[in-house]
Amino acid sequence: MSNKKRSGPNTTGLASKLLSDPKASKIQKTLSGSVLAQANTDKITGAEIEDLASKVLKSPKYNDDTKSLAGSLVSQSDIKR
Repeated sequence: MSNKKRSGPNTTGLASKLLSDPKASKIQKTLSGSVLAQANTDKITGAEIEDLASKVLKSPKYNDDTKSLAGSLVSQSDIKR
């Protein structure tokens, strides 16, 4: 069963901002790219990105922006996993 959730405008706006920010971390840029790739498509989060996003959500070292991207990606993952 596929997941019908999509990246919303707030999340895609954040992702776009972070991709163009030279101070954004590699993880922020990776998650941002995945969020934008899934906007307005039927794509779901792949297992590798889902694992990364899950680790971000569990770690206290990431900021709210990074966790917001991670949460969006986990919510768009394959519901069978």
